Amino acid sequence: QVQLVESGGGLVQAGDSLRLSCAASGRTFTSYAMGWFRQAPGKEREFVATISGGSGGWTTYADSVKGRFTVSRDNARNTVYLQMNSLKPEDTAVYYCAARGSWQHAVSPSLYDYWGQGTQVTVSS
Repeated sequence: QVQLVESGGGLVQAGDSLRLSCAASGRTFTSYAMGWFRQAPGKEREFVATISGGSGGWTTYADSVKGRFTVSRDNARNTVYLQMNSLKPEDTAVYYCAARGSWQHAVSPSLYDYWGQGTQVTVSS
């Protein structure tokens, strides 16, 4: 069982930056690929970024955030991060961290086993 707790959300202006953190419980953090997803009001949950297990050598990003967001992991702290730069109003959503019981990263939310409670990110224009 893995428990995930996100933090770092908030209200910012367009062009600002935020860094989201996701702290994971458990002693096998390195064996999990991690993902970030988001859900805006009235919309389905969508993929944002994912990072492979182990040292996190493989990452994939949604086209909408490529070049602005960076996912990383610190295995010593059992934490995965999402650095978000040049934020836009359309980035406003609840952001969720997820863990997949596989080393291989994935973009489909159905492939993830554990989810955090989410953190709100609001970007004003």
